[in-house]
Amino acid sequence: MSPLFPALLRRRFRRSTLLVAAGLTGSMLLAPGCRAGSVVHWPVPVPPAIQPTDPLLWVALADHLGPRQGSDPAKTAALRLESASGSPLLLTDAAGRRLSAPSLELLWQSLPLRDPLTIARTVLGPFPSYERAEQVAEAWRRQGVTAVIAHPGEWEVWAGPGVPSPSLTDGPLKARQLRTEVRQRLVLASREPSGSRRPLEGPLRLSAPGGLRWAGGVYQGPFLLQADAYGSWSLIEQVPLERYLQGVLPHEIGAGAPAAALEAQAVLARTWALRNRHRFAVDGYHLCADTQCQVYGDPRQAGVGVRGAILATRALVLGWEGQPIHAVYHASNGGIAAGFQEAWGGAPLPYLTAQPDGPAAFERTFALPLRPITRLGQLLQQGGGAYGADHPLFRWRRSLDREQITQALAGLAPAVGDPQRLTVRDRGPSGRVLALEVQGSNGSQVLRFDAIRRTFRKLPSTLFVLTPEGPGVWRFEGGGFGHGAGLSQAGAMDLARRGWPSRRILQHYYPGTELLPLQALALAP
Repeated sequence: MSPLFPALLRRRFRRSTLLVAAGLTGSMLLAPGCRAGSVVHWPVPVPPAIQPTDPLLWVALADHLGPRQGSDPAKTAALRLESASGSPLLLTDAAGRRLSAPSLELLWQSLPLRDPLTIARTVLGPFPSYERAEQVAEAWRRQGVTAVIAHPGEWEVWAGPGVPSPSLTDGPLKARQLRTEVRQRLVLASREPSGSRRPLEGPLRLSAPGGLRWAGGVYQGPFLLQADAYGSWSLIEQVPLERYLQGVLPHEIGAGAPAAALEAQAVLARTWALRNRHRFAVDGYHLCADTQCQVYGDPRQAGVGVRGAILATRALVLGWEGQPIHAVYHASNGGIAAGFQEAWGGAPLPYLTAQPDGPAAFERTFALPLRPITRLGQLLQQGGGAYGADHPLFRWRRSLDREQITQALAGLAPAVGDPQRLTVRDRGPSGRVLALEVQGSNGSQVLRFDAIRRTFRKLPSTLFVLTPEGPGVWRFEGGGFGHGAGLSQAGAMDLARRGWPSRRILQHYYPGTELLPLQALALAP
């Protein structure tokens, strides 16, 4: 299979002006062994490669735009675009038609396809995170299967119909087959003076000289409106990497963090963006703007401290063997950093290892691995000497009852029945829970790695001890907030207040990595 648009299919779609008007002028996966017109997902333009000399990110400010499935597009609220300054916006469609006004109202419309389009694929998932989906996609690719990662609502991995599931160390995955015949395509349209709707040919380009007001913020652009892999639409900002960081740092670590911590965060946010530039390739852009990526908001919120940190680290990234590292970070590690494999499974990474996060005396007291369980209990009771111990979730306590557990498992394992017992089946070197089994009246379900917190959202981390609290109630006593791998933001701020420079902070949390100019990285397309 090839991600490129086959020539035969390209000619077929050229004959359908309605498909062109819908923005179907890009890449797709052709379902193997199927006739032309059968695809794995809707065709989507390929996002451009990021150039090291002038990095430009395509960031979706909003995704899945359009009417909900089964809703009437004609009765769906219009998409309104507002100038932040009162200056006219300029919208240009793929045919060169222009609309210009300080406020634009775009309507939704379904247009019939000249020929029905069959979408057929094998689906694995949902997965609790992109990282887990990425491991599954790579396993499929090692078997010679072209696989893509998608996010129709939760993370999934797609391949052509009838493809066997990949081999994984923690057991087989259950695949499902999807096949649907599509006869209509969702497009955006303008309202004519007569009141009629005129379809616009996507993708649509939007410039906003005075900024675009969106979701309470103002963004400079330029922008694109284009269809995604699911038949809905995305609003995409084309934003230079350094400006993107201005919108990330205030949301990820906070503008009031000490200078060295802000500088470390700037390097990590820059590195993370480059490492994850393929995250939403199936939808025709690089990154999203919410918690599935790095939170990106109005860049104007960047104050003097944030802008100074970005400038001080301009174009610097953390590298390993010429590639941007997996620059994950989190709020608090509870005093013990996690290895990559403890957070998401898969192969370990040499620069993301489990280690005590504190001064030398703390490291000696809580040397790893934290076994037996009494040593983890000791950490949770006496680990206040760790870096970042002032974080509000450095230590925490939560309780879950049968009703809450049943509700959390409803979409995942409804056959478990009434929960009877919760058991920790495996722990990593840092003491984090790698496998949590829920035994019920009708069966059991084992949650692994990040699926534990994804299922039981009340739990701030997987660094916890579990005890029955009463009939049908279980108590979790733990530490930290987040997956625990890489930089602890609370720890970084503590170290910065102790006088550590940003380079030392980064080496502490990512040992063996190199601080490199962006131009030194080998960024494959």
